[in-house]
Order: sequence, then structure tokens, then C-alpha cells
Amino acid sequence: MMNTVIIDDEPLARNIVKEYLVPYPEIQVAAECNDGFEGMKAIMQFEPELVFLDIQMPKINGFEMLELIENPPAVIFTTAFDEYALKAFELNATDYLLKPFSRDRFDRAVQKFLQQPASLSPHQVVETAAQSEGQQNRVVVKEGNKIKVIPVSQIHFLEAADDYVKIVTADGHFLKKRTMAFFEESLRSHQFVRIHRSYLVNTQMITRIEPYEKESHLVLLSSGQSLPVSKPGYAKLKEVLGI
Repeated sequence: MMNTVIIDDEPLARNIVKEYLVPYPEIQVAAECNDGFEGMKAIMQFEPELVFLDIQMPKINGFEMLELIENPPAVIFTTAFDEYALKAFELNATDYLLKPFSRDRFDRAVQKFLQQPASLSPHQVVETAAQSEGQQNRVVVKEGNKIKVIPVSQIHFLEAADDYVKIVTADGHFLKKRTMAFFEESLRSHQFVRIHRSYLVNTQMITRIEPYEKESHLVLLSSGQSLPVSKPGYAKLKEVLGI
């Protein structure tokens, strides 16, 4: 017997998935969830092999929820999302059901999971989807048992911290298991500049740039903090700031 969790803010959509699952006695619905917060708790509690996941939901969306799970299960997206995301699914072999979907299309997705469950890992699709416009306005982090949504405009800078990235805001710092390269690619380049191999800075926070030793510089932020700027970082900074 395999557990599945259905995560969708539309009760009708959840009912359709349950109805279409009736011919599959080997798949048991362990939980139904209305949003990403509930979904994450259910995944941690029931450890399902498969999740049916909507993308556009209140609070946090499906992509953001998956980012917070250390080892996410196989996912079949049930979505009315945009063409960009659909292309990402196709490229990364993650199946999706475009609403409204037929029983036949549902059966094909489930059969794909039953035959090749390992091919449905959502990691790559989340990476690709992070480049889309809708994913560039905020960062979702897990803080103990709580989830915090950080608007990108409130980030002062990001700092490399081993396998994590430290996100620094006026409210403190938060860790996200990502790479600096990920954030450099996903955040808007005119707003965040990689000034050093260990730092990405929000250009809106910069108040001054000062020479430092040799060919390096320091940026001073409105928060009072200062960050090192490497020679390549200074060149990028000048280009973005037009100086």
C-alpha cells in the first residue's frame, strides 16, 4: 500500500483526484490539504510516496512548499499554471495534469508513477521554475516549525554559509539550503549583484563604496553593515550602478 497526499485549495479538484484514484486500491489517500502549510505538515507526518500538488495556492505556492522539504516525494502537479512552468515539467520528466484534465490523462500520469516513480523527482522542476517571474518576488524559509515569507525587497544581502545561504534582513538572518549560484541566477540582476564569492548585495541598500586594501573595495549599507567587494565584483557593481 502506498500513501498519497492531495494538496489543492479547491475542494472540487481534490474530489476529482480522489474519484479518479478509486481504481487504484494500492494507492491510499492519507491526507487532503488546502494549502502549502498543511501540505508540508502532512508530508512530514505520513511520508507519502506520491503527492498530487496544485501550484497556485494561498499563503505559499506549490513550488515554495517543495523547496522547504528535505527529500520531497514524487509529485504529479495538478495545475492551471503558465506555459513556462509546463515547459519546465516536460524538460525535467515531472508529470503534470493541466486543469481540467480527463480520467484518461490522469490514468497515464499515475501509470507513469507506478512504472517509474524515481523519474518523478521534483527537484529539477523547482530549480527551473525559480527562474520564472512569479518566483522572483519573495523567498520562503523554514524557521524551526514556522514558515517565513520574505519579500525580496526586504533582503539586505545574502552570504554563503557552507551548504546554506544566509539571508540577512532587518528582522535578522535566515538560512536557506541553496547555493549562491542559485540566488545569483534567480534574483533580478539589476537589484542583486554578486560583489564577492561570498556575498550578493541588494543595490538599494548601498549608501557608499569605499576603496580598501590593494584593488578591493567595501560597500557600506544603510543598515550600517559593510561588505567586501572583490575586483570582479566591483566591475559588476559599476556596470549595474552606471558609475
